[in-house]
Amino acid sequence: MRYHNKPYDQLQIGDSAELKRICTEDDFYVFAANSGNHNPLHLASEDGDGDKVNEAIAPALFVGALISAVLGNILPGAGTLYKSQLLEFSGRAVAGDELLARVTVVEKRPNREVLMDTSVTRCSDGAVIVSGPAVVIAPDREMSFKDIEVPGLVVQRHRHFDALLERSRPLDPIPTAVVAPENPNSLGGALLAARETIIRPILVGDPTKIAQAAQALDASLDGIEIVEATAHSEAAQRAVDLVVDGHAGALMKGHMHTDDLLRAALRRERGLRAGRRFTHVFVMDVPGQPHPILVTDAAINIEPDLETKIDITQNAIDLAISIGMETPKVGVLSAVETVNPAIRSSIDAALLSKMAERGQIRGGLVDGPLAMDNAVSMAAARTKGIVSPVAGRADILVVPNLDAGNMLAKQLTYIAHAEGAGVVLGAKVPIILNSRADDDKARLASCAVAALHAARTGGRGA
Repeated sequence: MRYHNKPYDQLQIGDSAELKRICTEDDFYVFAANSGNHNPLHLASEDGDGDKVNEAIAPALFVGALISAVLGNILPGAGTLYKSQLLEFSGRAVAGDELLARVTVVEKRPNREVLMDTSVTRCSDGAVIVSGPAVVIAPDREMSFKDIEVPGLVVQRHRHFDALLERSRPLDPIPTAVVAPENPNSLGGALLAARETIIRPILVGDPTKIAQAAQALDASLDGIEIVEATAHSEAAQRAVDLVVDGHAGALMKGHMHTDDLLRAALRRERGLRAGRRFTHVFVMDVPGQPHPILVTDAAINIEPDLETKIDITQNAIDLAISIGMETPKVGVLSAVETVNPAIRSSIDAALLSKMAERGQIRGGLVDGPLAMDNAVSMAAARTKGIVSPVAGRADILVVPNLDAGNMLAKQLTYIAHAEGAGVVLGAKVPIILNSRADDDKARLASCAVAALHAARTGGRGA
């Protein structure tokens, strides 16, 4: 975009310019961060006036600042300085409104001062949101700028997880055996999910340690069933028994090693095998991304062969459908986007893609091999000439092995500020598999994902 100003001596009475802008919830979060105005009326996550509706009303000075965008970008443009601005607010805008900011030259004064009539109106109905005169000092020379670069901003909020939580709340709480919730972090996540009516926890572990964790949280365990098990292996066995006997519809890992939990779930007698292999999926809410990104398998299958990758892919598609993706797009990752016989992951990716075409993998669009860049970036896919309904749009990323998946998920978490919900599929019920370092948000989202999947599949994990 080229910016071309209009200096004082070229301005004429009646000259006018305008800009359109759609207000977004993220705009208001950025304004709150920059201005320090944290009025909850302006924040989509809050009910600012107690009427049980989250308003997301545009901050008045955010709307007023749209006038300065016209003055500084177009008329008079680059080099313009404010001297005064009177703003009279006669309406309100909300997130989603498209606004039109307009300025008109009314009078030219000495010393390059220009009186401007300014206003912001709502495009949908022409309602005036704000209006008033401005006096600016116009530039004294003509200037032109091309491609002025302004650093991009990413709002670090997790709106995809918020949406999943909203979808899960109307469901009946899923009875969930929480295995060894013996520290504040693991117990707190389960209790939070219970308060949100997503799960009905059954705590399985050492009652003394569980009570100490509750005390550290200043939380009550009244009305919550506790099944005593001193050792973690015993807790895992008893939790799986609860599922087998029909008392629980999901498992949730507490403060314990994953191996202990899965060993009990995979036992031949009274275990949770359901036909497919157990596979792990991270549902990642990455700030700035238009949809959740699923990463699989990052926690269970170390060096999966093709047969295992079939189950990994199918399980991930099934979960994506459960959380609202109608036809999930699966990018099977490799280091390259062409088949190379020396790179096994590229061959596996091509075979998975062809199997999906033949109906051996169902419910999603599968393409590979794709490198990470052209799986998630349309620009990268176009640059490399890849024509595919998946390239640049992948909802699910199937990685070559556990190393790659674990690194990718943790990079998204610690560099891109994502939150990750972890679930194991392929069992008779979903297994909520959190990291011991996960915070309450991740644990709560994991419960929501498991509840949505259980509701769609009738309680089955696959």
